[in-house]
Amino acid sequence: MSDIKQVSGRALVVWGHDIDTDRIVPARYLKEITFSRMGEYPFFDERYDSDGNPVDHPFNEARFQGAEVLVVNRNFGCGSSREHAPQALYRWGIRAIIGESFGPIFAGSSVLLGMPAVMVSSEDIGKLMTLVESDPQAEFTVDLDAKKVRLPDGSDMDLDISDGHRNALTTGSWDSTALLLGNMDEVGKTAGKLPYTKNFEDPAPL
Repeated sequence: MSDIKQVSGRALVVWGHDIDTDRIVPARYLKEITFSRMGEYPFFDERYDSDGNPVDHPFNEARFQGAEVLVVNRNFGCGSSREHAPQALYRWGIRAIIGESFGPIFAGSSVLLGMPAVMVSSEDIGKLMTLVESDPQAEFTVDLDAKKVRLPDGSDMDLDISDGHRNALTTGSWDSTALLLGNMDEVGKTAGKLPYTKNFEDPAPL
């Protein structure tokens, strides 16, 4: 298991309150049976016109390519519970999200990818957005141990994240697959106690 105590990187900004999961990933891409191409789809309908030509959007701007920290406003990831939304952001390259607040299911799904979604005050979000827009090469650090967002000038601001999400990330227990693989003896013992895993017989023919 991999613990996640800090995430550092350049940032990009997406402005606007109540950005829902349908805007993050349009519903038509939910038909794909794997997440392998989800990194192509964040904000797709806002990044391209009806002919497929790119338009002005932070995810299209050259200055923000390679950014790992996404800065957003209030209630980001609200709406439907589709896990494709955090998957798309993660596979595009985002490794942490800083916002005023988040849709609770979106925040939980982000943690399951090892991508912290942390909250700062509205005033601090405004400061962060201004800093990112003025210097896209600046690096920021989300420090989960200290519960701080560290700025390029050495100053910091307080962050908030639920204790459950923070503990899952900092202890590595966010990675449920690794957790299962690391406890296969216990998994086997539990499976052996389940009646439907033993003496299975084919059903009678119709």
